[in-house]
Amino acid sequence: MKIDIGISEKDRGDIAKGLSRFLADTYTLYLKTHNFHWNVTGPMFQTLHILFMDQYTEAWTAVDLIAERIRALGFPAPGSYKEFAELSSVKDSEGAPKAKDMIRQLIEGQETVVRTARTLFPLAEKAGDQPTLDLLTQRMQIHEKNAWMLRSLLEE
Repeated sequence: MKIDIGISEKDRGDIAKGLSRFLADTYTLYLKTHNFHWNVTGPMFQTLHILFMDQYTEAWTAVDLIAERIRALGFPAPGSYKEFAELSSVKDSEGAPKAKDMIRQLIEGQETVVRTARTLFPLAEKAGDQPTLDLLTQRMQIHEKNAWMLRSLLEE
């Protein structure tokens, strides 16, 4: 059945493409954060282990919200590691870096997700897509707060 929510198919498609990149960034950051949760060591172990768990758990919930928004716009959501690798701007990580390097990488990842979200605002605003704008605003607040919390751990 045809979708008639007041947003043209072209605009819905453009927004869905942007949200697919946003989903890939979010999922890649989720996976990286979960990996670091498992592999962190050193004097900040307890603090980072808990912080990383809080952040990856929140991101896990977010990927569902983003994918469901793509579906509500009438397009398939990416869902494979191959698709995520092709779409994501968040840099992958190999191995188990030192704790402070983990923090730096996660700050970069959080900020990358925010920048991706910002690129979608003009499309969603032009189309009058308030649900997507609301989703992006909420996600940006969370990622900016996460980056701030991580940066505070590097202060001397």
